[in-house]
Amino acid sequence: MLDQSIIEQLEALVGKENVLTGKVDLVAYSYDATADLPRQTPDVVVLPTSTEKVQEIVRLARRNNIAIYPRGAGTNLSGGTVPLKKGIVLSFQKMNQILDIDAANLTAVVQPGVVINALNTAVAEHGLIYPPDPGTVATATMGGSAAENSGGLRGLKYGVTKNYIMGMEVVLANGAKVRFGGKTVKNVTAYDFSNLFVGSEGTLGIITELTAKLIPAPKYRRTMMGVFKTLTDAGNAVAGIIAAQVIPATLEIMDRMTIKTVEDFANIGLPTDAEALLLIEVDGMSEDVVTTEADSVMRVVTENNGDLKAAESDQERDSLWTARRNALPALASLNNTVILEDATVPRSRITDMLIICQEIGKKYDLTLGTFGHAGDGNLHPTILCDKNNEEEMGRMHKAVDEIFKAALDFGGTLSGEHGIGVAKMKYLGDELGQSGVDLMALLKESLDPDFLLNPGKMVPVRGN
Repeated sequence: MLDQSIIEQLEALVGKENVLTGKVDLVAYSYDATADLPRQTPDVVVLPTSTEKVQEIVRLARRNNIAIYPRGAGTNLSGGTVPLKKGIVLSFQKMNQILDIDAANLTAVVQPGVVINALNTAVAEHGLIYPPDPGTVATATMGGSAAENSGGLRGLKYGVTKNYIMGMEVVLANGAKVRFGGKTVKNVTAYDFSNLFVGSEGTLGIITELTAKLIPAPKYRRTMMGVFKTLTDAGNAVAGIIAAQVIPATLEIMDRMTIKTVEDFANIGLPTDAEALLLIEVDGMSEDVVTTEADSVMRVVTENNGDLKAAESDQERDSLWTARRNALPALASLNNTVILEDATVPRSRITDMLIICQEIGKKYDLTLGTFGHAGDGNLHPTILCDKNNEEEMGRMHKAVDEIFKAALDFGGTLSGEHGIGVAKMKYLGDELGQSGVDLMALLKESLDPDFLLNPGKMVPVRGN
């Protein structure tokens, strides 16, 4: 527990209304969206209102050897914001201003607490979009998504967060403020610091401002659903669409378990006898190009034994994407614990990964549904289990181990968009090797030698 004098100093810095110490508040900031991880209440929650306030808080924490946990909306799925060593949760919900929209340079400058949907609403009147769209786009913040390098449904065609952060302002562990990047399209001055801090999960510095790239909103789109009787046909259709040189804006998959669960949850009219669905959208600035790409997609789906349905109205389109975005909440409704992973493989191995996930679920007698971003190989095997059933939780952990091993054996990665946090640290050496893990620790120690920024996340202490 922090000394009362520390609390009083924090209140003097940011105002009493921005320092939370009540039990209910502390519990609310003790966890994120990740299941099956330890929870820990922080000593205090602080809501800064400016970069200068963040600097002062960091300096105060450093003088007193207090851990700091930067936090956006807490929608992350790897335990990245859990305050494992108590200390200060630094919540950016009051630093939520869009500082600049520059349509001429296709950029926006935002504070970290800006919600992604709010940015897209603001830039829509200029005919622009900010493409990254994680599943929690209505609540996820720009700072949190940058710290996690979030992906989303449009990642296949448009890329992920790191492709849209052109510059930022960061407060380092010593309280110094640094700025790099900006509105220029080209910039090779110094190291690429933006890409260093994007995806660093708050372990190297605290993001206090972001310059984001915008693009013109596509004028035309076609949305389709392919229905398949086997996972193999669905996986082969994914590879076939890419081989046909079509890069859809979105190419999503749902397996039988997910389809049935979503339909029971939302009553959208999905075909519950299907083994898999592909939800596909092509878009662009030319109606002719979009029509040609849609025709190619439909041909590939048919060639791979799929039944095709095209959305004939915006309402039908919205229903299809509602189905996809309901996948996680629908599955989560089946039991008290949902384990959502994001093992990612090369597109050529998507069929293999789909099948092995299904086999692993059967092997360990688990309720396992798989959905995700099939077009970029990013699958979300989701296990539903009872946290009070020790034996079942043991089977779940063995299944997760096998899922990650399979992904790596297929030339894939531990995480496509959910990050490492606490949940995947034990697997880091399997992908990076000891030399890679040591390099991460070296970077951490150089920028945060006291391990005060989000300690216990992403970067193991060397020797542990």
